[in-house]
Amino acid sequence: MAQHNTPLTGAGLLQGYSIEVMPRTAAKIDDFKALLPAGTRVYIAHIDGTPFQDMVDTARRLSRDGFEVMPHFPARSIPDRATLDDWIARYQGEAGVTQALVLAGGNAKPVGTFTSSIDLFQTGAFHKAGYTRLHVAGHPEGNRDIDPKGGTAEVDAALRWKQQHARDTGVDMAVVTQFLFDGDAASQWIAGLRRDGIDLPVHLGLAGPAKLQTLIKFAVACGVGPSVKVLKKRARDLSKLLLPFEPDDVLEALVRNSQTDPVSQPEQLHIFPLGGIRASAEWASRQGAGHLRRVVG
Repeated sequence: MAQHNTPLTGAGLLQGYSIEVMPRTAAKIDDFKALLPAGTRVYIAHIDGTPFQDMVDTARRLSRDGFEVMPHFPARSIPDRATLDDWIARYQGEAGVTQALVLAGGNAKPVGTFTSSIDLFQTGAFHKAGYTRLHVAGHPEGNRDIDPKGGTAEVDAALRWKQQHARDTGVDMAVVTQFLFDGDAASQWIAGLRRDGIDLPVHLGLAGPAKLQTLIKFAVACGVGPSVKVLKKRARDLSKLLLPFEPDDVLEALVRNSQTDPVSQPEQLHIFPLGGIRASAEWASRQGAGHLRRVVG
């Protein structure tokens, strides 16, 4: 993890943040360079039903604008090895991509033989193509698909496998998590990983500013369970119900916890712009993220 010689602040934690876009939301932004800090890592969400070329075109646009582009590769949406090789090659050849988020994906039933991110890693396809950075999914609140009885035993075992894979191949790897609303639980999860010997950098997911109703809808759809009580508590306050939710409290908790327990600190933050890309970027700017990027591992 990065070492800080001065007390961490919310602005410091947001420096170098990443953000996620979809082709249809990216198309609404005229100029990303005027909105995001230079060199921001931008994830391209893979949305089943969206033409793959639209995702490649979005990646190419962002890459030409000087951003680090990281497309999703959801195992359960990839029918076969030939398709995987094709996607890897097209992102690389048409958009200059050399990094990817490798994950199982949200499909309950795989469309082909791949069921998990480990299946994709075991093909060796990314390594063969020369991809230098591969991120994997993290689940601070657990994942019922992997641990159907609760807990995190299988999730943690998978992370240990991926950590060893990164060491064996020399690829840069980090864990990017689902969004959550409980900063204390996030800090405890990160500290628990460190105690278990998992030292991959953690890029913690935050939901960007959005209406409460929007956030609750996404939280239910994405399986964000335990920390959604934070939203429901806020919804009981009618004075706050009309205001967009901003993740200030989560950010403050992360900073506070990292000052008392440095190993609980995430490497950086990843923003899910559920209320719009512009709203999330402007929130980060107000928090002082500025246009400087922190070097991350």
